[in-house]
Amino acid sequence: MRHQKAGRKLGRSAAHRSALYRNLVRELLARDRIETTDEKAKEIRRYADRMVTLGKQGTLAARRRAIAFLRDPKVVRRLFDDVAPRFAERPGGYTRIVKLGTRVGDAAKMSMIELTGTSESVESDKKRRKSRRAAKPAAEAESA
Repeated sequence: MRHQKAGRKLGRSAAHRSALYRNLVRELLARDRIETTDEKAKEIRRYADRMVTLGKQGTLAARRRAIAFLRDPKVVRRLFDDVAPRFAERPGGYTRIVKLGTRVGDAAKMSMIELTGTSESVESDKKRRKSRRAAKPAAEAESA
């Protein structure tokens, strides 16, 4: 019986599993959203929320703990300078998991995990691109 045994094993050794979590959380913080299997997304949510909480603390000790886990100073800098201030007023729940369906090759359940507040910025990026596209033909017509 697995009473009081939190977490999924994912068919990996402990070292392989921790490396997987580090890599996925690092990519999530670097890109704001990633696609992965449902089980992996649910597991890395725990670690990603902890990293954002460290970023919100903003202390040197918190920065060192984040570097110890993420092992990438650029991502830690982005976490403390860009990501954490977005969630300054938010008490928790920094990630969102959206189910995408099944993967073609092995029918694994796929999900997209993203930092909350990302969809708004993605929507504004899409609007900005559309306005640029609309402005481009108008500028070409004027020059012709």
